[in-house]
Amino acid sequence: MFGVILAGGSGSRLWPLSRELYPKQLLNLYAEKSLLQSTFERLNKFIPAENIISITNTKHLANVKMQLGKLSENSIIISEPISKNTAPAIALGIKYIIENNNEDETILVVPSDLLIENNENFIQTISDAQTFVDKGYIVTFGIKPNYPETGFGYIYAENNIVKSFTEKPDKQTAENYIKNNNYYWNSGIFMFKASAMVQELKQYCPEIDSIIKNIKCSNNQIPFTEFDKMPSISIDYAVMEKSKNIAMVELKSDWKDLGSWKSIYEVSPKDKNNNVFVGHVLDKDSKNSFVYASSKLVATIGLEDTVVIETEDAILACKKDKTEEVKQIYETLKQQHDDTQKVHKTVYRPWGFYTVIAEGKGFQTKIIHVNPGQQLSVQSHNYRSEHWVILSGMAKVVLEGKDHILSPGHSIDIPVKAIHSLQNPFENDLEIIEVQKGDILSEDDIIRYEDIYGRV
Repeated sequence: MFGVILAGGSGSRLWPLSRELYPKQLLNLYAEKSLLQSTFERLNKFIPAENIISITNTKHLANVKMQLGKLSENSIIISEPISKNTAPAIALGIKYIIENNNEDETILVVPSDLLIENNENFIQTISDAQTFVDKGYIVTFGIKPNYPETGFGYIYAENNIVKSFTEKPDKQTAENYIKNNNYYWNSGIFMFKASAMVQELKQYCPEIDSIIKNIKCSNNQIPFTEFDKMPSISIDYAVMEKSKNIAMVELKSDWKDLGSWKSIYEVSPKDKNNNVFVGHVLDKDSKNSFVYASSKLVATIGLEDTVVIETEDAILACKKDKTEEVKQIYETLKQQHDDTQKVHKTVYRPWGFYTVIAEGKGFQTKIIHVNPGQQLSVQSHNYRSEHWVILSGMAKVVLEGKDHILSPGHSIDIPVKAIHSLQNPFENDLEIIEVQKGDILSEDDIIRYEDIYGRV
């Protein structure tokens, strides 16, 4: 069996904690490990690491590599040059598996943002589904609904054969569905033989089938010019809602789609007043509320059924039953080209992280933290100069081929277009202040020459 993890989503309903460049699957929302890492470990209990393919986006590749690299050296990551939804991503995963294996393999496709804690029952359900896969069906996994959720898709199935899909019904329709034992929530998990899904894509979405034939996945580098031709379409719309060859197996384990702040609230431990408080929160007389403080003290009084999320640069406050609408805020910020949709003040990289502490016309100031034994790429900038001051630890700076060892209090200037690298080959953490100056101060203004994390 092969596993395909879909790890390229934006997590827009979990803004402001989830951002375009650091989405929810990379966050530690519920446990010590991220949702992506938990998903990988779940599959790795019954699928070898070298048979697990994670499909992500170019802008998330470095962070996905960093997180999965902590779990296994053998995991495979394929990077889409542009997001095109789940159908092209699944087609990429299938193409990679076919190119590297001669057998008609069973493939399990899972999202990277689900909370499943009963792994034993999950594995048993996957085993039960193999019977249908061997008969040539594409299997979807249904969740028995226990309330009229309007944020999920629904499956109607009789004797394990799917008759119809419904995408996010209104409340009245959802209430009618849960009265009928043949309706299930759509889990977003699929299982099939490679040949079965290839055949259905060829029949119901021939555009994907024709484009994928021109793409080679063996080197994990997907050409933009070809992939950009792909339609942006979900696997539900491309195949599942059209095919007559779909079986459904009820997922017997627990299952939570952590797609909204309401769903995070539901799975979190609560106090005597049914509140969930995370971080530095001071409360008086609130009930049934969720308050998340990431960098500041948040004081609340008399809230009821309310969600408050604080980050370094944004605050969300809404009624708990309105959390599905957070996506609209995210999309509005995107249309306005507002960076609070795109990136945090603190940005994580494979080598550590940086925090923007001040910015204005022509300048930007950051604190850069480099973990022991790590290093930034050998790079240059066309539009900005940089001035580095060592705060703590020891720095090795390579500037135009010359090494400089700097201790706290020392500084160095990096001119425009100078080839340089910041490195920490020492045992302690390294922190520096970086002051950028220039007309263009963008993360896009990085020309990489060498990089131990494969970003060249």
